[in-house]
Amino acid sequence: MNLNPKNLRRLFSVSLMFLAWVVSVHAEASASATPPNIVYILADDLGYGDVHALNPERCKIATPNLDSLRAQGMAFTDCHASSSLCTPSRYSILTGRYDWRTRLQHGVFNGESEPLIAPARLTVAQFLKQHGYVTAAMGKWHLGMRYDKKDFSQPITDGPLQHGFDHFFGILASLDMPPYVFVEDGHFTAIPSATREFPSFMYGTNAVRGPTRLGRAAPDFQAEDVLPKLTARAMDYISARGRDQKPFFLYLALPSPHTPLVPTKEWQGKSCLGPYGDYVMETDWSVGQVLKALHGAGLDDNTLVCFASDNGCAPYIGVHKLEAMGHYPSAQFRGYKTDIWDGGHRIPFLVRWPAKIKPNSHSDQIVCLADLLATCADILQAKLPDTAGEDSVSLLPALLGCDKQPLHEAIVNHSGGNGRFALRQGAWKLELCPGSGGSGKPGDAQALKQGLPPIQLYNMRDDVGEKVNIQGQNALLITNMVKLLEKYVADGRSTPGLPQTNDVPVDIWHAKH
Repeated sequence: MNLNPKNLRRLFSVSLMFLAWVVSVHAEASASATPPNIVYILADDLGYGDVHALNPERCKIATPNLDSLRAQGMAFTDCHASSSLCTPSRYSILTGRYDWRTRLQHGVFNGESEPLIAPARLTVAQFLKQHGYVTAAMGKWHLGMRYDKKDFSQPITDGPLQHGFDHFFGILASLDMPPYVFVEDGHFTAIPSATREFPSFMYGTNAVRGPTRLGRAAPDFQAEDVLPKLTARAMDYISARGRDQKPFFLYLALPSPHTPLVPTKEWQGKSCLGPYGDYVMETDWSVGQVLKALHGAGLDDNTLVCFASDNGCAPYIGVHKLEAMGHYPSAQFRGYKTDIWDGGHRIPFLVRWPAKIKPNSHSDQIVCLADLLATCADILQAKLPDTAGEDSVSLLPALLGCDKQPLHEAIVNHSGGNGRFALRQGAWKLELCPGSGGSGKPGDAQALKQGLPPIQLYNMRDDVGEKVNIQGQNALLITNMVKLLEKYVADGRSTPGLPQTNDVPVDIWHAKH
């Protein structure tokens, strides 16, 4: 080329255009490679049927923010907590491992329990920190903390900060479990020098004052203040992340609508269904505030928002009265919190990620709350060690709408009351107990007295309400399912990988009676 001034200008112009194209392509690639923020909101004792969008015919509680979240993303219709109680479910969410592999074989912890997560156990928060995330946990921990029970001025030596979280603000366990005091990072915010107890229902002329737990409390601690304070802290945290533009993981474990049923004055009477309905509505408000904060910080598009519950609705909040009024917290499923039946552990699971997930979509995949860790690894294109996430499967194919086969070979259900086992494989659900495995009726002892078979088998495709036990017609199927469950126990994992060791011996046939 003759490099006269005219051609030089033309070459220079073309070069600038090419450079601009390269920069734009690189920027687009970088943007697509930017890891998403992750906000995981966990409600406490919220039933599948308490979300109006999931149970439109038999839900009488308004949940506009959860309905909006469902419309903007994906609803999983067959998602399960690993247990029908809260401590074990929280363990599986953060570790990707079934709770029954630990010393916690049934029941829950209290505010003075020792930590359940072992020091060497990789958590979602630790994994994300390894990949450049800042991390925060807010709300109900309920996995045990190690602290001086006599001197609350001393630091907490094993809590959220020792398991991958940069920041924590919340409470030790449920709102009806002492000590009643806030924890911030590694310290108590006050000395619990007072004594307090919180009944199940806190207001109303016909209030039922349910079981209470008397214990130590900070002088100014009020149960009804907890949900608003946690919501405000979460919003402040999100706003700060919008300013510093760092990828973040926020685990927000709400205390509601678990007892004590303490909606603030603003929400009392809103549902016309009593304190439980009001508290569900305030829980929905809290979710809406978090979504509002994300929008205000400009973080909507590349933030993965997950909403779930730790188990089914607690029957002792007056569930039969609610059903008489036309509201069914368990929707079409049998049972409630603590039970092995699906009402105990099939929970609402809504996921929004505008950059990736098609709005108003749904997935019928059988999934578990333990799947968070493997999903995060898949999003970041990272491999988990064999010693982590032994029961976690990536949900990313379902989120992207490219799943062509079941994500899980099978999932294990565990009852909260007696630690009974069940295995769900495709349409089949095998339950190794004669009754509810929890507080539902008939309980196991009662079921045996009634002459019911020692195990239950249901076709969940034809009988989602678990009404017809067909165990007598499917001996070979039951044998094969029991063998698979025994393999999951023996291998220390239910996913591909090197065999691992459970923390304690596990007997699928033995449970607390």
